[in-house]
Amino acid sequence: MRRVPENATLFLDRLETPIGVLSVVADASGRLRATEWVEDEAGLHRGLRRQFGAGGYGLEPRDKSGPFGLTASIARYFAGDLAALDEIPVETGGTPFQREVWSALRGIPCGSTSTYSELARAIGRPAAVRAVGMANGANPVPVVVPCHRVVGADGTLTGYGGGLDRKRWLLSHEAAAKPLPLLSYRS
Repeated sequence: MRRVPENATLFLDRLETPIGVLSVVADASGRLRATEWVEDEAGLHRGLRRQFGAGGYGLEPRDKSGPFGLTASIARYFAGDLAALDEIPVETGGTPFQREVWSALRGIPCGSTSTYSELARAIGRPAAVRAVGMANGANPVPVVVPCHRVVGADGTLTGYGGGLDRKRWLLSHEAAAKPLPLLSYRS
């Protein structure tokens, strides 16, 4: 696992979006380290502890211009500039396998979806479907690393840390959502 120097200073901003307030965390080099919906503040800190260790980071608030323009890029995505996420530099912790899955997630074109088995095949590990699902669920930068673009093998919406309503909204925003009967959704 890649680590940064002890007591790393991270910069925190909050972005009002159509589906809730998103926390945006960057490092001093301007790389996105974490995003999380504000109601899961504990999840944000859990993810940061995985990357930096307990007590290995401090959070400094930033103004609405956001850390290094990252918040502005994410805001452009929510305003309709769907390609704005592609330019955001991301640095995560995680195992080499998790980083491989997260990199593959960024390769899913906006406006389309993939399944866990398709993602496993894409990284050359067709038998690792469950492990791909676990890595997808551990994604520290949802929205920017688009774990919401992964659906079940039958096309149903499967779990999303921010909730299925947000996943449905994100896919609709990207014009990839297909209307599905409410009973077909599972978490």
